[in-house]
Amino acid sequence: MAKSYFTPRTLAFLKAISKNNTREWFDVNKPVYETLVREPALAFITDMASDLAMISPHFLALPRKVGGSLMRVHRDVRFSKNKLPYKTNIGIQFRHEQGKDVHAPGYYLHIEPHECFVGVGIWHPEAPVLGKIRDAIVEKPAQWHSAIDGKTFKRHFELSGESLKRPPKGYAKDHPCIEDLKRKDFIAIAPLDPADISTPRFKKQVLDRFVAAEAYMQFLCKALQLRY
Repeated sequence: MAKSYFTPRTLAFLKAISKNNTREWFDVNKPVYETLVREPALAFITDMASDLAMISPHFLALPRKVGGSLMRVHRDVRFSKNKLPYKTNIGIQFRHEQGKDVHAPGYYLHIEPHECFVGVGIWHPEAPVLGKIRDAIVEKPAQWHSAIDGKTFKRHFELSGESLKRPPKGYAKDHPCIEDLKRKDFIAIAPLDPADISTPRFKKQVLDRFVAAEAYMQFLCKALQLRY
């Protein structure tokens, strides 16, 4: 039976963080964070595990407070001009089992009061990883286009991320896939309606987007010699 995980109060708390983004405020309101954000997020991750395994057994749903699928609420401000200490969104990542050892593709869910989306793929891969994906596109352009031009994938997802202004070194400037070969990120974004976050249908919507991205994720994993 479908159930809700997040509530309007969850989103209201995220809004409150954005208006009171200080350590002092968060320390006082940490019990509220636990009740409205962390606990429902961990429950969502727990219940995603079996469904995710049906899509691919090699992506992990880890319901841990630290080091699992729920991303830290604390921002890394070391190299940022923005010194606000806390994120104003819920980030949930389902990493590939090899994600700790290599820069691997993953599934991502972003929840914010005015923005919710599913992300799939690989963000800012290192040069060797990027090269393998580009080479796979050159070697198997038909498979690549089948992955990104599939009817269901295109209905939900749009390729996103940064791209080079000029063709990458070593690839023909007139290659039919040159615009994709110029990509520095291989991520795709599927927006969700924030109004659905607190409804029983939300989990199924997320899973449906994961299923829609199956061919895309298979292509990336195969390019990197990872199991899917």
